[in-house]
Amino acid sequence: MTYEVRIPEIGESVTEALIIRWIKQPGEAIGRDDPLVELETDKVTVEMPSPVAGVLSEIVCAEGETVPIGAVIARIEEGAQADLLAGAEPSAERVATAPAPPVPAPAVEPPPPAPAQAAEAQPAAAEPQRKEGAVAEERRILPAARRLIAEHGLDASLIPATGKGGRLLKSDVAAWLAVREAEPEAPTEAESEAASPAPASPPASAPAPIVTAPAGNRAEERVAMTPIRRRIAERLVESQQQAALLTTFNEIDMSAVIDFRKLYRDSFVERHDVRLGFLSFFVKAAVDALRRFPRLNAEISGTDIIYRNYYDIGIAVSTDRGLMVPVLRSAERLSFAEIESQIADFAGRARKGRIRIDELQGGTFTITNGGIFGSLLSTPIINPPQSGVLGLHAIQDRPMAVDGEVVIRPMMYVALTYDHRIVDGREAVSFLVRIKEAIQEPARMLIEV
Repeated sequence: MTYEVRIPEIGESVTEALIIRWIKQPGEAIGRDDPLVELETDKVTVEMPSPVAGVLSEIVCAEGETVPIGAVIARIEEGAQADLLAGAEPSAERVATAPAPPVPAPAVEPPPPAPAQAAEAQPAAAEPQRKEGAVAEERRILPAARRLIAEHGLDASLIPATGKGGRLLKSDVAAWLAVREAEPEAPTEAESEAASPAPASPPASAPAPIVTAPAGNRAEERVAMTPIRRRIAERLVESQQQAALLTTFNEIDMSAVIDFRKLYRDSFVERHDVRLGFLSFFVKAAVDALRRFPRLNAEISGTDIIYRNYYDIGIAVSTDRGLMVPVLRSAERLSFAEIESQIADFAGRARKGRIRIDELQGGTFTITNGGIFGSLLSTPIINPPQSGVLGLHAIQDRPMAVDGEVVIRPMMYVALTYDHRIVDGREAVSFLVRIKEAIQEPARMLIEV
């Protein structure tokens, strides 16, 4: 029995998905819930499991195609897995349903026709060949590639195909266009004749013209934005256009946290099997400051302000496909070890494309750490409809004046971008000062002073 694999409902408001990679190929056995294909939406990258067990008989949509939710992307022969693994032939019922490959007829050389007959028979014989070639071409050109070919008026027979079974992919056409645009167009014979009359025969001693190739490679490549990158772009523009963004800065002496980590690093790893990092301190400090300044944990809804008595802290994670912000739910209830474990788990799964959509939704405040890339100072953009985002930066040894003396201290610049429609400047500055106090004296968070 043939089962049609369709794109499932991936999340609210998700209408289409991009096929990134087929994990299984036609002819391979697959078990129920085994990874089948990697998909990317405008919110997340996920591995879609196989809904049934069997043998993958056909891939309908190739890698690089964008398909709507509910579309058929592959077909699986259910029950054929057992036969394949046992080394037996598939049952007669399944063989009957599978399309049989065409068997070429033996070549028979016809007797040479008379000259008059040959002239008449040649067009009639060529016609079915052209039809057969057109059918084969139609079969191997995928829909996305066909649209691009029609848009640019290309000859599909000239474009090399890299897809499975000789399929012509959209990426093949895009690569062909990039190469063609990079090469200067040669003038046609008619254009050459119109440009200048035929010159007189040159003398025998005239040197041949020298053609020089352009130096360097100035090729361009046009690549479609991935769904995640398009969504990131939309959200950033939305944030800039709909909120009154303002950023305030401060600097923090990281000596106390660094000494604390050195003192308890080994015992923390031994007990919790996770490394004690800086982010857990800033998550705890952010929760402490949000309790004191609740508008930074609120959002605007029409003409109302929604205040929350819980703290879902988003942690920005950079991946190959763009920035993702998984959320630590009820961070006020989490220990240092639980925060570090969840952050490590989020980062690993986000980079492998295994983060879930529900883990990216519903944050009330965000922390982003550009310092891991060496950023010294930046102005982060809030994640709407949130009202604030805390930006962390690189730790640098700098000379500081302490008790009338110049000393070298590990310093970090921090930035708070906030929505000025709901948060006043006094609140924003006081919030950042509270973050500074909590990090420079961690005991403040424990005794709430």
